Amino acid sequence: MMPWMQALAGGMLLGLSAMVLLIGNGRIAGISGIFGRMLDGSQVAANAAFLLGLLAGPPVFAALAGHPPAVVVQAGWPAVLAAGLLVGVGTRMGGGCTSGHGILGLARFSKRSMVATGVFMATGFATATLMGVLR
Repeated sequence: MMPWMQALAGGMLLGLSAMVLLIGNGRIAGISGIFGRMLDGSQVAANAAFLLGLLAGPPVFAALAGHPPAVVVQAGWPAVLAAGLLVGVGTRMGGGCTSGHGILGLARFSKRSMVATGVFMATGFATATLMGVLR
């Protein structure tokens, strides 16, 4: 399968899952919010099921495709943990994450989500460009 087809299929599945969660449960599919609510003890079973579904993605892909997804992480564990911590802090500061703002927020024409998505996209572009220059 062509990479763009995999990306399109993944995007469609993300949109579908976000829509099902919103219509079926009245919740925004923002991973940081789901994880935070689970830690707070709110709707633990539903939030845990959603997160377990995310973790089940690579094994399901491997079973269907006959090989694991091709993922290469070129950073060590300290960098990965630091990045995860920074993302967590950023999602709290931004009132949501890329999935909440970028998928459902934009679909609902939320001005707050438009600003948040613009900021994290611009920051991502700048970071990728800077990292490319520094290499």
